Amino acid sequence: MQDFVFSLTSEEKKYLRDLAFDTIAEGLGLESGRADLTPASERMEEKLGAFVTLKKNGQLRGCIGNVVGDAPLRKTVGKMAASAAFEDPRFPPVTKREFGELEIEISILSPLEEVSDLEAIVPGRHGLLIRNAWRSGLLLPQVATEWGWDRETFLDHTCQKAGLPGNCWQEPQTQVFWFQAEVF
Repeated sequence: MQDFVFSLTSEEKKYLRDLAFDTIAEGLGLESGRADLTPASERMEEKLGAFVTLKKNGQLRGCIGNVVGDAPLRKTVGKMAASAAFEDPRFPPVTKREFGELEIEISILSPLEEVSDLEAIVPGRHGLLIRNAWRSGLLLPQVATEWGWDRETFLDHTCQKAGLPGNCWQEPQTQVFWFQAEVF
């Protein structure tokens, strides 16, 4: 896998964070009070996948993403922010009361590539998508770092995220894809 060369300026990151907060505020019927949301640069029109992770008091509160870049980045981040806040089936929708306590982490994804050598996977550097028949599971690169996982543990947990046995990555019919992310 080539190193992910996409990187954002501090202004572009601020724009995307403000956009995510504004989208959630709007969904709650609140006034955002944030800066002008004119796109920070033409790069906001690039088609890249993105995930938006919401945390409250350091605990996961919602996380939704789109792996494939099929819309401009600014639209994808806005849509994923709303989905993480209001549509993550693991959590009730975010409320007005907790809005001020939310922390937002945004991950911009490189395109997926099938892994040809599983030994080349570096936990914390690569995110994984595992697919077997109609099931698939994805874990962002930072998950392995947060939990201190080695390569095999990361692969096992990605299989489990797909609802498959932890060692499914060893089966020939299982496809393993990797990607990198700019996380802020």
